[in-house]
Order: sequence, then C-alpha cells, then structure tokens
Amino acid sequence: MSLGPLMLDIAGTELTETDRVRLSHPLVGGVILFARNYASPAQLAGLTAEIHALRYPSLLIAVDQEGGRVQRFRDGFARLPPMRVLGEIHDRNPDRAHHLASQAGYVLAAELKACGVDLSFTPVLDLDYGQSCVIGDRAFHREPQVVADLACALMNGLQSAGMAAVGKHFPGHGAIQADTHVETAIDTRSYTDIEKEDLIPFRRMIDAGLSGIMAAHVIYPAIDQHSAGFSGRWLQCILRHDLGFEGCIFSDDLGMQAARNYGSITRRAEQALQAGCDMVLVCNDADAADELLGSLHWEFSAASMARVECMRGQHMIHSMAQLHEMERFLQAADEISKIDPAGISVFL
Repeated sequence: MSLGPLMLDIAGTELTETDRVRLSHPLVGGVILFARNYASPAQLAGLTAEIHALRYPSLLIAVDQEGGRVQRFRDGFARLPPMRVLGEIHDRNPDRAHHLASQAGYVLAAELKACGVDLSFTPVLDLDYGQSCVIGDRAFHREPQVVADLACALMNGLQSAGMAAVGKHFPGHGAIQADTHVETAIDTRSYTDIEKEDLIPFRRMIDAGLSGIMAAHVIYPAIDQHSAGFSGRWLQCILRHDLGFEGCIFSDDLGMQAARNYGSITRRAEQALQAGCDMVLVCNDADAADELLGSLHWEFSAASMARVECMRGQHMIHSMAQLHEMERFLQAADEISKIDPAGISVFL
C-alpha cells in the first residue's frame, strides 16, 4: 500500500479503532498531532510507534511545535521561546541570535524525533507587520532579511537533528489582521509589494534547500481570485516555476473558515490538490474526514509521493532518556532555557 495525499488528526492520547480504520485508508498519508494527543514523552513515543506500525510505508507524523504560544507538547519538553524574541536579540547581537536560532531548531527537532514525530510545521516566514492577530510573536521580525537569516539558522538546527523544515505561510500572512481560522482573509497589495518584502524569506529558504512549504488561506486579489492554497498561479507559476521550489507543498487546514468558501470538504481537497498541493490537512472535524475518505478520487503522483517521503528526514535512534544524556543536547537546551520571554538573553 502506498501513501495518500491526506493528513488527518486523531481523537486522543491513544489510537481508537475508528482512528485505526481511518488511518489505514489508502487516501491517508499523514497524521497531525495536537496538545490533546499528548500526555508525556513516553506516551507520545508509544503513540507514534503504533501509528508508524499501522502500514508500510509508514504514515508521516507532524505537529505544530514552533515555540511560544504554538507549542503542542510542553510538559517534559524544553520550553521554546516565541520567535519574535530571537528577532529582538538579533537587533542587539545578530551573531548570538543566529546561534540561538540554530540551537532552538536542534532542541525542537531532537526531542520530537526522539519521540517518533517526523516533522514540525516550522519555521514561520511571515513578516511581523504588527497587524496580524494570529501571527504576532510567531514571526521573527519585520525585516525580511532578518527573518530569512534567523529562519535559515533555525532550519540548520532542525536538519542537524535529522528533521526537515516547513516554511509557512506562503506567500506571507503577516500584513493582514484577519485570522483565517475564523474569517476570510484578503490582502490587497500588488505582487510587486509582496515580492519585494514577503517573498524574500521564502526565496532565501528555497535557495538554502527548504524541503516543505505550507500555503496560506489568504486571497491576494491583485494576483488571483483564489487564496494561495487553492491557486495554481501561486503554487505552480510562482512557487514552482519562478521561485524554483521542488519540495513538498502542504495546504493549511481545509477545515478553517477561510477555506470554506470552496465548497464541500471534497471539493476543497480537489481544488487544493489540483492547484498544486502535494498533501492537504483536514483537522478537528471527524465527519468531514469520513466524508472525504468516502468521496475523494485522487491518484497520488509519484512526484508527490517522493516529495512527501523526503519530509521524513533522517531517523534518530535516541530515546528521550538517551537524548537528555547527550552533551550537545544538554548544552543547547540550557542555552534556550536562558532566553527571557522579554527578549533578553543572559549571554548578551
């Protein structure tokens, strides 16, 4: 059995029989975990082992583990700072900020890999325009070059622990106030304005070997009437052709309000896949997931399959207990723990 293009969620800290049936469906290729799926590192390791054992090739397991307010696994994991703090450190000491970004990426990835999680949807490449109610301190900085520098450093840290990076939210979510989880989002800027600002981090990351990108549920009417995640112009013409991205394209959650303008869940998935997404996410809506599994007809291309496989990164043999005995990890975790949420590092 090969993997499919859907990434679904599960109900709790253990797999139910319903979960097992859903995840065994040939259309499924991945699982995204949330805070409700986590109790402890040992429980998480057992859960991911069971998910990986369900089928071959094994399902891809993902999570949003960015740091700050978006960190699904907390107790038993290192507390990661919001990325804005690294940007504030960068304003005073760029070299230190780059080092800490790399250390944060390493700690983030090493702990997740030790518990059997394949990837985190990070880093956020959106610019901090001071307007977005949903991005906010998840963004590194307002300046695109600073965002690119810190994101590349974080990606280096992720890769050193065997994890691929996923830049989001293409082509940039930071310039609008709307929260796509609950409302339609429209960015009226011209392509020229977006290209000279928001696309810079994506272009830099792609040139540095970025493996994955998540598309925004934002409409940019000057470029296309469809939001980026449903737009062949954004995903094929601009991202693939103009920017030269060859990695895996993920949709944002198709259950978000900003995606509901595109019809039924099946129609949403079809349009996102046709536009160029390799894998689409359906979260927090079991009925929609079941509807999709019963009605979607989509052949997962060899190219998409290869891109998804590349998101697995390298396998790490360390358990969480072994990881916490490694000198490199202990040093990195200690440095991250000394970053004050106010943006002050004891090393400055």
